[in-house]
Amino acid sequence: MFNFFKKKEKEVKVNPFLPLKVREVVRETSDTVTLYFEQPEPYLEYKPGQFLTLVMEFDGKEQRRSYSLCTSPFVDPFPGISVKRVPEGLFSNFLNEKVFPGKTLNVVKPMGNFTTEFHSKNRRHFFLIAGGSGITPIMGILKSVLVNEPQSIISLIYCSRNEEQIIFNKQLELLQLANPDRLTVIHNLSQPSENWKGLKGRLSPIVLKELFAKAEYEPRYEEIYFMCGPEGIMETTQQVLDELGVERERIHRESFFSAAAHQAHEDALKGINNGILTRDVTIILEGEEHVVTVPPSKTVLESGLAAGLNMPYSCQSGLCTACRGRVLSGQVKMDEDAGLSEKELAAGYVLCCVSRPLTDDIKITIE
Repeated sequence: MFNFFKKKEKEVKVNPFLPLKVREVVRETSDTVTLYFEQPEPYLEYKPGQFLTLVMEFDGKEQRRSYSLCTSPFVDPFPGISVKRVPEGLFSNFLNEKVFPGKTLNVVKPMGNFTTEFHSKNRRHFFLIAGGSGITPIMGILKSVLVNEPQSIISLIYCSRNEEQIIFNKQLELLQLANPDRLTVIHNLSQPSENWKGLKGRLSPIVLKELFAKAEYEPRYEEIYFMCGPEGIMETTQQVLDELGVERERIHRESFFSAAAHQAHEDALKGINNGILTRDVTIILEGEEHVVTVPPSKTVLESGLAAGLNMPYSCQSGLCTACRGRVLSGQVKMDEDAGLSEKELAAGYVLCCVSRPLTDDIKITIE
């Protein structure tokens, strides 16, 4: 007898993300941990200063958070991220309290433009400005410079609350001892103990100008600037660099928070639409066109995800560029565009997570 009914094959659900197993958990400060991961197969490739996006489920809903890699692929055998606890933070509290060696976390592949290429013949002076957990991507860059560019030097100014809150304090001490002629570390504490002899209070423009003035006496080096931390520190740094006439091409910024995007989100929750109307937007994803209705309360990304589209995203604050798309027609308003370069903006690129439609004929291709 013939069997006319073909047995249905069991469907195998494929994990769309990269699973990484935690190898080690290191307590850096009372509210910060570093998670080191086992190397997956194939080997995880990333650039110093890039970030990983963790994907987890809370109360039945998928959530994503981006964390900068604190390691260097040229130095460290295992990739790692450092996570500082945020009050009421879903991810930061979970990662600080409930993650242990052997646990597997799903991530999106490394991304980010807060990096540079390295070459042994370069003679550069790296000015690194960090505040709080902003030291995380800076550490990967710092270690990569020391091992890859023997003729380059580094000046790091690191702002923390107090002595106990200096992340990677011991690592920085050891690196400075091993490279006394190439690495200068300057700590600035906002609330130090009475015994503190170093810089204190808010980071001063005067202090920055004195630090950057070193470049005038070292013409044999090409200056390059990296800053990451609270907006106040970065705005002060940017203001000083502008006053000194430093070209924007030599300045690299990484933000963990966008006040503009946050305010736009709060306005949307309160029904403040700032003239934005409900419009249909055509999204081209993997070669297929999808028409999505975008109300004033949502962004293009939020509406696309609600419609079931598998659109790429990460930070949802207009900073990481994971959701980047290119506008083929129509106009959108971006709540934040810090993640895009001037060339990308001129070429029509937008960040879907902070984009809201201004016209009726919008067509965006996800590249």
